Amino acid sequence: MTSKTEGLLPKLPLADWIDSLVDWLTATFDAAFEGISGGLKTFVEGMVDGLGIIPPIVLIILMTLLTWKICNRNIALFTLVGLFLIDNLGYWGAMLDTIALVLTSVILSILIGIPVGIWASQSKVVRNIVIPVLDFMQTMPAFVYLIPAIFFFNIGVVPGVVASVIFATPPTIRLTILGIGQVPADIIEATEAFGSTTKQRLIKVQLPLAMPTIMAGINQSIMLALSMVVIASMVGAPGLGTDVYRAVTQIKTGVGFEAGLAIVIIAIILDRISQNIGKNKQGGTV
Repeated sequence: MTSKTEGLLPKLPLADWIDSLVDWLTATFDAAFEGISGGLKTFVEGMVDGLGIIPPIVLIILMTLLTWKICNRNIALFTLVGLFLIDNLGYWGAMLDTIALVLTSVILSILIGIPVGIWASQSKVVRNIVIPVLDFMQTMPAFVYLIPAIFFFNIGVVPGVVASVIFATPPTIRLTILGIGQVPADIIEATEAFGSTTKQRLIKVQLPLAMPTIMAGINQSIMLALSMVVIASMVGAPGLGTDVYRAVTQIKTGVGFEAGLAIVIIAIILDRISQNIGKNKQGGTV
């Protein structure tokens, strides 16, 4: 047994400070949080309703054709069999909820991550501030993000999306910085010699050349958002994570395996699509 011992100095009331900050933010920006919550909830539910209108067989065929076009025949066959299996096992509705949660999180991660990454790549001061913040975000346990998310947005799909965005955004920022920073110096010097402005150089040279690396960051954000599915279910987010969490609490191994397998199938499909989009971008810049 271990016991807490008093340090040489009085303990800092860090927990109390954090609680006070959360209470102040909740009281001061309550209207803003309600607006964000309503907007995110409407967007996610709209995506689920939109996907739900399409009959499963039609959506399966469309996804199969998409993966065939972007990836190859083997991935298309895997998509066809995998989605049929998910539908057969009875997880189609939960899969749509999961896809909506993940896509919403990834879209927000891209909208936040790429501009911040571009800004940091162009300013050393910003980069020195952003990198330690990313280190903090990536090393903090994901469960911790759920606590303030519940305070600000109650329970449901919104805190799950918010926690997923915080958890999934760092790779997009990091690899955007890396991709732009890896553009060869002689190309940058050539654009400067021809009188290109910073904006022209960024849009016409740096971003196109960095796109494969940026897409790798987006791919990692997709995987991290999917890894948050089960954790988000603990605060009421619907989807396959709810089935996994319920199976764990009720010790139903078979159900947990089925829902977990559905998550794996979705993860592989999204991973291969994003990877091949990145490869196509790379081929287009050569």
